[in-house]
Amino acid sequence: MADEDHIEALLARLSRAQKLALVRGATDPEGTATGYLPSIEEAGIPPFRLVDGPLGIRAEGHRATAFPASIATAATFDTDLARRQGAAMGREATALGQDALLAPGVNVIRVPQCGRNFEYLSEDPVHAGAVGAGLIDGIQSADVVATVKHFVANNQETHRTTVSAEADERTLRELYLPPFRSAVDAGVGSVMTAYNRVNGTHMSDHERLVGDVLKGAWGFDGYVVSDWYGLESTVGAANAGLDMEMPGVAEVPDDGTGSYEWPDGIPDATRAGLFGDPLAAAIDSGEVPADRLVDMARRVLGQMDRFGRLDGGRTAADDGENDDEVGEIDSQRHRDIAADVAARGTVLLDNDGVLPLADGADVAVIGPNVDEPKLGGGGSSETSPVHSVTPVEGIESRAVGAVTTAFGIPQIESVSLFDLLPFVGDDDADGTAEDDTRREPSLDDAVDAAAAADVAVVFVRDATTEARDRESLELPGRQDALVSAVAAANENTVVVVRSGGPVELPWREDVAAIIEQWYPGQADGDAAAAVLYGDRDPSGRLPVTFAPESQYPTAGPERRYPGVDDQVHYDEGVFIGYRHFDDEDANLTYPFGHGHSYATFAYGDAEITAEQTVTVSVENVADRPGREVVQAYVRPPSVEDADRPVRELAGFEAVQLDAGERQTVTLTLDDLAFSRYVPDSGWTVDSGTYTVEIGRSSRDVRTTVAVDR
Repeated sequence: MADEDHIEALLARLSRAQKLALVRGATDPEGTATGYLPSIEEAGIPPFRLVDGPLGIRAEGHRATAFPASIATAATFDTDLARRQGAAMGREATALGQDALLAPGVNVIRVPQCGRNFEYLSEDPVHAGAVGAGLIDGIQSADVVATVKHFVANNQETHRTTVSAEADERTLRELYLPPFRSAVDAGVGSVMTAYNRVNGTHMSDHERLVGDVLKGAWGFDGYVVSDWYGLESTVGAANAGLDMEMPGVAEVPDDGTGSYEWPDGIPDATRAGLFGDPLAAAIDSGEVPADRLVDMARRVLGQMDRFGRLDGGRTAADDGENDDEVGEIDSQRHRDIAADVAARGTVLLDNDGVLPLADGADVAVIGPNVDEPKLGGGGSSETSPVHSVTPVEGIESRAVGAVTTAFGIPQIESVSLFDLLPFVGDDDADGTAEDDTRREPSLDDAVDAAAAADVAVVFVRDATTEARDRESLELPGRQDALVSAVAAANENTVVVVRSGGPVELPWREDVAAIIEQWYPGQADGDAAAAVLYGDRDPSGRLPVTFAPESQYPTAGPERRYPGVDDQVHYDEGVFIGYRHFDDEDANLTYPFGHGHSYATFAYGDAEITAEQTVTVSVENVADRPGREVVQAYVRPPSVEDADRPVRELAGFEAVQLDAGERQTVTLTLDDLAFSRYVPDSGWTVDSGTYTVEIGRSSRDVRTTVAVDR
């Protein structure tokens, strides 16, 4: 808790120029930070560094633990594990001399092609809010400021710096705002505004959503920071409630022409310093009240004080040094957490009995990138690890039988935001240099290897990045043809998919098993082997619906995606993800919450034990341990003129059960599942009988119980 008297006394000693230095970024003399506020030595205020980090710490020139993509963390449906990951990232930020972590991203997944879905958590606001709150709690337990992003309705990368999300109030309140409200309730220290507009107004200038909703109605008392080069105006942003401009320093591209056309999705980096002299001038002219600057500085200092930055005791770790005072980097504990999240987030989509693999099975490991770890997608979340494990390495170290390898087809090239920037050199999202000359892939070799093995394991991947959406949900390159050819040669073909979101799987009826591994980070190969051989139960569940691309609600008119005339219309309202597919009674590839286990679970009867608490007994009736994710959905009563989803997620709990073990699971039901937002009157809970469905996914209900409201 910040010392308010201390902050007020400090503010009283600061000149206006010093206050202005607290609300606008500058150049980090050490060159490690993504954003930087200089020290004010006369007042005892140290420098303050902000660093990218949803998947690990991206401090320039340094390596750090590469955790799985956020969507993999979400797939664990385990808020305690999310907290452990967040705490590890907080410790690594401290070890690298950073004060605020630009994570987590909690934008609800609306568009399945969105290139940044791998950084987000869910198509459901309750799920995204709960996992996001776990990450925030963990990060801040390490005395590092968490920064929830991108507020709000940043659901696509196409035209992200200009597009306006045209969404009605109910849609914003029920879907897109709740994860941010959960972050505020969790005590998040900072909120980052999105690049996009909402209903015509840029988010950095959005007084109603930033000032009235976030700071006013929700009582957020931390600081609001712009996305990098995302400040639209000086007066509008200051009066709307934005507190900090980042990075505050312009980047001028030098392409030899004297002019530069910024690519779609890339903000104009020459527009910076709007909270410098222009803000001072706006205060002098009366366009911005003088006490607004005081409030901006107060909020920044408040978080610095809250997390111990004003006591003079924070120092970064020396190389190889780990202790509670200076943080922790690439420790065995952090490697174990990264491996735990990667394995626990792995989803077993289908299994005809080929998994888990027998220890002595001869295995063909096939795929265009099997000799590379899949660390993440491209962009500001890219992390360079000290240690990583490829799929081939992981399986070879675990297998007892023979392991053969074949690439089959050319490499799938990684894509990155940094390839689009004129002032950034070449980079590679996976931390490995592309070199097509080192291999001559042959589809025939892959087929031969598959035919000679007991089991063929094919690793496929997509390629996604910040600032670009996927052109389609098809796997890139000739990967579908590779899978089909291998499956024709070996009936025991297992496909391991590494994707940033839903993908189409046209061969799924022809293979024996499918695993979704997302972007598993540095523990890639070890996590894959642990699940394939049954050392770990595949306890992940889908945080997004898998369906044919043409069936998603945003696949309709262009006005829904990618938009027309810089407007994207959220005509589907609250009916995205499973809500849409339930409303349409549509056939799915795999439903939200889906995922098989190597164990089998029996559910007892559900019981309401309090107004918003339900219990159910779950028993592992298999002869091996397993992990189950118990999910609760609420079906509302029918009310005239109220178009509501068939069901909404209300709560979930992940439980580990030994063979034969039974446990009573308690689920707390979220208010959001019972409520609807009525623009004229606010939140409403309709009178009537609600059915609480308990099961293994949105389409696999095992027991129900009624509750009256």
